[in-house]
Amino acid sequence: MQRHLISAADLTRDDAVLVLDTAEEMSRVADRPIKKLPTLRGRTVVNLFFEDSTRTRISFEAAEKRLSADVINFTAKGSSVSKGESLKDTAQTLEAMGVDAVVIRHHASGAPYRLANSGWIDAAVINAGDGTHQHPTQALLDAFTMRRRLVGRDAGLGQDLTGRRITIVGDVLHSRVARSNVDLLHTLGADVVLVAPPTLLPVGVGSWPCEVAYDLDGVLPKSDAVMMLRVQRERMNAAFFPTEREYARRYGLNGDRMAKMPEHAVVMHPGPMVRGMEITAEVADSDRCTVVEQVSNGVSIRMAVLYLLLGGNEPAAPHTRPASHPAGETAAHTPDAAEEK
Repeated sequence: MQRHLISAADLTRDDAVLVLDTAEEMSRVADRPIKKLPTLRGRTVVNLFFEDSTRTRISFEAAEKRLSADVINFTAKGSSVSKGESLKDTAQTLEAMGVDAVVIRHHASGAPYRLANSGWIDAAVINAGDGTHQHPTQALLDAFTMRRRLVGRDAGLGQDLTGRRITIVGDVLHSRVARSNVDLLHTLGADVVLVAPPTLLPVGVGSWPCEVAYDLDGVLPKSDAVMMLRVQRERMNAAFFPTEREYARRYGLNGDRMAKMPEHAVVMHPGPMVRGMEITAEVADSDRCTVVEQVSNGVSIRMAVLYLLLGGNEPAAPHTRPASHPAGETAAHTPDAAEEK
């Protein structure tokens, strides 16, 4: 693992599998009466959110607290940012507080990269979503969910998604989730197909490591997982499709379309869902839909990322960042080993 997690494209196959396997270990904590490990005791993590969030922010906070880290929650609303404070000044304020990691969500693409490489702060930086660019932990939790469903919880350890066919449907143009998933799923060996109106595909998508299709009904019978994306109206300044009804007719997933999928195939959605547009209530509430499962898995994945980036069971010391564990060293650095110290 590198020092920061900025983009899913930065992860090697071994890095990604290491995170997924570590998340399996972390998921066992949720089954315990006391859902807590002392792994990051003495470390401080700040959640720096410049955009609204429910699932990601709460998921990171739950992960940090389950690892016994000290947590600082920062939101732009009600802070000095609303008075015009720059990202640099905010970062230097956090640096003065001695934080060990910064989880940042920002409306500007590239903000986490800038923070990690600016020299403003000596802390691990985790991208929790930047503009329309990347959302690496979402891609990791999606891959974790797919591996569990398609390979198996125990059989999946050490495995990737080679040979699986994943279909991503909807507003690819504005989706950092789509970009991150294409990068990570390709790294893990999966075949990815994007299905969207031409107006909702980004310029240059032909160079992405995936296929592009326009007929949803034609790709469903060959899909192992179908990920529906929300139409992000808040990022749109023009009409990208005629009407919501027309969009739902051509690109929405309903019961009839779900019936065309293989029996083992699953339906995914990063949330929040707009029922009746990209997905019907019948599909969203079916046993094949993994939306709630993805939220639960998100806590395990974010625990794994924090554990690997912050040195796991190494002793905490102010501004001392031990090297990240290379792939293959999980046996000596397991969560249970940390708990036994």
